[in-house]
Amino acid sequence: MKNILDRNQDKADEVRKLLREKNVVMVNLISSPGAGKTTLLERICENLGNKMKIGIIEGDITTDRDGQRLKKYNIPIVVINTEGGCHLDSHSISKVLDLFDLNALDVLFVENVGNLICPAHFDLGESFKVAMVSTAEGDDKPEKYPMLFREAKAVLLNKTDLIPYTNFNLSNFKKDLIKINAQIPLFEISCTSGDGLREWFEWLSEQLDIFIKI
Repeated sequence: MKNILDRNQDKADEVRKLLREKNVVMVNLISSPGAGKTTLLERICENLGNKMKIGIIEGDITTDRDGQRLKKYNIPIVVINTEGGCHLDSHSISKVLDLFDLNALDVLFVENVGNLICPAHFDLGESFKVAMVSTAEGDDKPEKYPMLFREAKAVLLNKTDLIPYTNFNLSNFKKDLIKINAQIPLFEISCTSGDGLREWFEWLSEQLDIFIKI
């Protein structure tokens, strides 16, 4: 495992160097299946597509269904099927970067394979990770999967409009998150109703400005 992670890190460093040279910010979006990653990307394209040049890498075990959903936004999309693999790695990212015109991009979103464990261990060369969870999954995810919440630069709590219909305890979720990463920003959103998305978009835009200026 150490050898695998070391090789992955070497390639991740190469990817990061290339993206920095091209002034492209790469955001690694990690969540469980069904948390709402693709719907979030739809909202991002709709609200920020006229302000920044977006590309997307879609990671999935099989099919290109998520990629097909995003084609209507007329942005460059590449689908990576892992054929059973539980995460993307830096080598798979490196192989598809040539399919993008990096000079024409500001930000490259990676929708990682739905999984809270393996994707947190593998650096893709991203500028930062974003953890996404939904209220339908329960409030214990930070405590059960702490590495992701330590590694992420922000947390999105999606489907907040469903809280009245679940046993999700928001107070417990926040307490566990603070114990793991007291400084991490939490955005309570609903990609369906639009609640909280404005604050998330503002934060994301600020981060892109910061990384491009570094």
